[in-house]
Amino acid sequence: MKKDIKRIAVFTSGGDAPGMNAALRAVVRTASFNNLHVYGIERGYEGMIDGSLRRLEPRDVGNIIHRGGTILRTARSERFKTPEGRKLAYESLTAFDIDGCVAIGGDGTFTGANIFSQEHDIPFIGVPGTIDNDLYGTDYTIGFDTAVNTAVEAVDKIRDTADSHNRLFFVEVMGRHAGFIALNTGISSGAESVLIPESDSTIEVLIDNLRRGAKRNKLFSLVIVAEGNKYGGVNEIAKIVGERFSFYDIKVTIIGHLQRGGSPTCADRVLASRLGFAAVEGLMHGKRNVMAGIIHDKIHYTSFEDAIKMPKPINEELLRMADILAI
Repeated sequence: MKKDIKRIAVFTSGGDAPGMNAALRAVVRTASFNNLHVYGIERGYEGMIDGSLRRLEPRDVGNIIHRGGTILRTARSERFKTPEGRKLAYESLTAFDIDGCVAIGGDGTFTGANIFSQEHDIPFIGVPGTIDNDLYGTDYTIGFDTAVNTAVEAVDKIRDTADSHNRLFFVEVMGRHAGFIALNTGISSGAESVLIPESDSTIEVLIDNLRRGAKRNKLFSLVIVAEGNKYGGVNEIAKIVGERFSFYDIKVTIIGHLQRGGSPTCADRVLASRLGFAAVEGLMHGKRNVMAGIIHDKIHYTSFEDAIKMPKPINEELLRMADILAI
């Protein structure tokens, strides 16, 4: 165990995700238990450049495990993308005698941490906080479960109105270039079809599925669309399909940033707590430039480069099952 880790800093960066506060709480309390001083950096890399650090004690993170968003706030930083900006950030950390950092965020956060740590001798450990679930090296990322539950709740409400009319609803969910939210939402909500970037399914397959449903006198249909699908925005897809069907009243709903907010689910609170705990212990044991993740319910550390660059495969069995259950 390394003995020279005495002061650590923690920050949240990039898009917020439900459970970030739970991860922050775990970092602070694990550090305190091990007699480490911990400082919170406000506004991510922007705050690091500006020297916006403050000491955090266990009482400072009380009553936040259930809160969405992040009490440290988050920001995107153009300045940190420059060597000059990173030098200012390093000077801020050394002014507080910081020996290591815990970065809670996604691939952009880890890209910045990896570059910074290579330029300046401060170890970083990442905690995957992103609703997209698109990071290699962990089965789930913090915020994903909450985002899916939020999307499913919204789709359930849409189903109620769709059932009252002869309607075809296209519902777009978030996820950037990954289809994890869309696939899980589609299965959980009983959608007729799911369009995700990882699937080879075409618009023609979607139309054939809808035709089969129409022949069975289905009164309504739901299609879940991942925002990063290869056919364009949900409105464009709805227009293409609408030109082939005259009897459907087609509606489009974009759930949007509702999926980023709200109180984290139990699963996200436990996941965030485990990963925040693992990040501090990783620093204490000399790990650096890695992301703490959970694979098959066990803690794993994956290099930043692999976490960012390696593709995270979709569960093909879930994809096949989704097609079968939609018949």
